[in-house]
Amino acid sequence: MKSTSLRITFLSSAALIGIAIPTSAIAAEAEAQAIAEATDSAAEDSAEANEILVYGKGEVRQVTEISAKDIQLTTAGSSPFIALRKLPGVNFQSADPFGTYEWSTRITLRGFNQNQLGFTLDGVPLGDMSYGNTNGLHISRAIIADNIGTTRVSQGAGALGTASTSNLGGTIEFFSRAPQDELGIAGNITYGDSNTIRAYGTLDTGDLGGFKAYISAAHIDADKWKGFGTQQSTQVNAKLVADFSPSTTFTAFVNFSDRKESDYQDLSQEMIGRLGLDWDNISNDWPLAVQLAFIGANRGDTGVTVGANSFGTAYPAPILTVDDAYYDAAGLRRDWLASARIDQQFGDAVTVGVQAYLHTNKGQGSWITPYRASPGGLPISFRTTEYEIERIGVLGDLEAELGTQTLRLNVWYENNDFEQARRFYDMGNSQTVPLTSALTYQTNPFFTQWNNAYNTKTFQFAVQDQWDVSDAFTITAGFKGQSVKLEATAINPVPGPLALGEIKSEDFFLPQVGVLYKLGGGTELFASFTQNQRAFTAAATTGPFATSAAGFAALRERIEPEKTDTYEVGFRFGEGELTGVIAGYLVNFTNRLLAVPQGPSIVGNAPLLSNVGDVRSVGAEIGLQWQPVPDLTITGSYAYNENTYQDNVVNQTGTVVQAIEGRTVVDSPESIANLEFAYDNGQFYARANANYTSERFFTFSNDRSVDGRLLVDALVGYRLQSDNRFLDGLALEVTATNLFDEDFVGTIGSNGFGFSGDNQTLLAGAPQQFFVTLRKDF
Repeated sequence: MKSTSLRITFLSSAALIGIAIPTSAIAAEAEAQAIAEATDSAAEDSAEANEILVYGKGEVRQVTEISAKDIQLTTAGSSPFIALRKLPGVNFQSADPFGTYEWSTRITLRGFNQNQLGFTLDGVPLGDMSYGNTNGLHISRAIIADNIGTTRVSQGAGALGTASTSNLGGTIEFFSRAPQDELGIAGNITYGDSNTIRAYGTLDTGDLGGFKAYISAAHIDADKWKGFGTQQSTQVNAKLVADFSPSTTFTAFVNFSDRKESDYQDLSQEMIGRLGLDWDNISNDWPLAVQLAFIGANRGDTGVTVGANSFGTAYPAPILTVDDAYYDAAGLRRDWLASARIDQQFGDAVTVGVQAYLHTNKGQGSWITPYRASPGGLPISFRTTEYEIERIGVLGDLEAELGTQTLRLNVWYENNDFEQARRFYDMGNSQTVPLTSALTYQTNPFFTQWNNAYNTKTFQFAVQDQWDVSDAFTITAGFKGQSVKLEATAINPVPGPLALGEIKSEDFFLPQVGVLYKLGGGTELFASFTQNQRAFTAAATTGPFATSAAGFAALRERIEPEKTDTYEVGFRFGEGELTGVIAGYLVNFTNRLLAVPQGPSIVGNAPLLSNVGDVRSVGAEIGLQWQPVPDLTITGSYAYNENTYQDNVVNQTGTVVQAIEGRTVVDSPESIANLEFAYDNGQFYARANANYTSERFFTFSNDRSVDGRLLVDALVGYRLQSDNRFLDGLALEVTATNLFDEDFVGTIGSNGFGFSGDNQTLLAGAPQQFFVTLRKDF
């Protein structure tokens, strides 16, 4: 990778600043007003202890927020996406109880999938958060879950200045928590099913004359809930801020993450019927893995040539194919993420913010494959997809209050160097002991299939005016423009079989307008229109470069970026015991891009990217929060979404390849509902959450689907109240995920979506799991 010295200098400087300047918390967001609101929310948590969900009052768009308190009501260490399931229109699935296993995590908003959404942390772009992310990292690696302060979901369209080029649909913005005003330590330790042990601790400096800071660490080590293997992660966070003056604030954040995850086996419906949901890889049985590889080669299933052997051509029951069970697979990711921001106020009317960030990543996707032989003689080898990312970017924003007008300007520039390689490593010649583990970074490959460098230069600006016509009526209007330029080059001496060259996505007028009318008593009407674009991404396994040179030459001249026109109307109500929102929407999605599968993706066959028509999404959603008594909060939501393809898939000659017009979009449930009860009297606290998702299709023709499922999670805890500060707030809690042990398919599309028929692209959801947490809060 380039600029290694730049990375070291940036991180070293951040560390030195941290030693010299302990700091306080201002969550950085793309728009200056949003920055202030996010910071205020941390203080409001203590003043309004029972309010854990906010329905976006004062916004012209559908926006909902949850606080750190809501995340804390899930099992310690869980993904914030699990807490977000309670919000209208949010569909989240995973194959593990914590929702952090990245190969399986899938979140959709109003039917738009994960790589069509935008994600930020303190304003810093996280990319599209897809597996094998080329332009960011998953939130579970970007920050320790315990350090998330506020999470804001824009179901339909994000704020105009959000630093994202993938948000066709909504955006999810995360904000790190504020350092405490007093010196203190806090932490928790969890033990539970699957030999799970997880620990978190933080030291906050308190207010040191205008400076605050914290340093935190977390580690989790858990067995897979089925099969053999581990899920491990170590993270360190530090947040620093200095109030240099009443008008000048400096904020810095540093995150380190090292994650190693053993994979679960992808399943098909036929496999589930024959082998069951508990079927998995055979990571504990190397001799069986070698036997299956020899049999696959003997039968001609894998294309590997072997000499005479005694293994025959019949797989041992209940195995029927070489793809039923692999020896092992894993995902390894190591990340540094750092940002520094300064906010300066000029008088009472103008605020300017400038933020710089750096993200580096080293990653490896491991698969012990029977489709290529090792030099040592075994018909099985270690295949990797290797990643390196170095992103550096700058964000700027300005807000000026000019009487009844508020002007906002945003600018974002990022240079992203991404390297991706496909390599194979020797597994030796022993039929009894494997040479290496899928959880180790590999060196010295015996074959490199391709090794390409991808550069992405992103420039985006946004201009918006808010006109407060009266105390009750507000109009906002603005637009953003973006230019995303991609370049793919081969790293000598391996040109590889994939496309090289340049392509760009540009549109300098993507408008957003909205109106808000306050009826009084906490009641508001809002409406908005937003146009968005999803830029192309640069990688060997996805996007326009994931094809041959000839294919890219044809694609470059005819494919267009995906775009959406989003219309929203809504009604918010309530200021006291009952608050809520009702919203309706229409989204016209054009230039849909489809990577048409050319064979099993895990074998390495590249799909062909094409514009295949339009999609229309129509729906309505309601969210309610009721506090009948101060200690009890009842939250409910329901969303109905009709998300359909508007065109058949046709080839270049106009011949219909697949008749899908009028079919439901894959992984787009028609109904999503959530009901939650949360009780807290200061000592005893409890939570029960029921989440329902209706049928989901995993083929474009809708001939294959998984049933709806209802999952119930629960928590019961007791908290000490004492004059002794070391005992005060000490709590013991028990949590349960999938309380009633429902059998269900969690993730669909783990290996993509096919036109029709069964596909090995499903992951079983985790069964009932119990955990015990000892917690000490500030």
